[in-house]
Amino acid sequence: MALLDRAFEKRELKDPAILRTVFGNTALAPLWLVARLYLGYQWLLAGWHKLYGDERWIFIDGPDGLALRGFWTRAVAIPEQGSPMIKYDWYRDFLDFMLRHEAYQWFSWVIAIGEVAVGIALIIGVFTGFAAFTGAFMNFNFLLAGAASTNPVLFVLAVLVMFGWKVAGWIGVDRWLLPALGTPWQPGRIVQPGKQTRALAHTGLTG
Repeated sequence: MALLDRAFEKRELKDPAILRTVFGNTALAPLWLVARLYLGYQWLLAGWHKLYGDERWIFIDGPDGLALRGFWTRAVAIPEQGSPMIKYDWYRDFLDFMLRHEAYQWFSWVIAIGEVAVGIALIIGVFTGFAAFTGAFMNFNFLLAGAASTNPVLFVLAVLVMFGWKVAGWIGVDRWLLPALGTPWQPGRIVQPGKQTRALAHTGLTG
């Protein structure tokens, strides 16, 4: 019984020094800046093409979402020979539901504007972790729909930026914004004006 208690006792497991250096040392902030700018540029470019490019997804004076409808239609199709684009039936059912309810008319706006917003947020370094998470989530959905392209590389890069959120936005707006606003688990100086230094010292967010 004592052996079982020791096995399940609460303890804090320390990260290896290399992980603490890569994801928590501001000396590597320039490298994270390069990764963040590349990722942000890719998302901004993708969203900009959907808004204003030759293959636009949305139109002010015309039907919206025709390109997205075509993408979803191709994705849910099950060919007589070969493998379908979507490997998971539950995701095919989800896209089929969206198609039947013509959700592409408004969802095309969500994707196009979302991509531009993620790109801008990553480039200027504001809410870097959340922006990277949102980008990774979009990459994940494109991959589930069978669209490889650059999505695997961007997904991995976005996950890394998520893990390095404290340092990834250090050369950016987050350096000042996060200490002011804090995090969901630790309020910043705007929320608790008298405790800003002590409250954020252990998070590595103080500038």
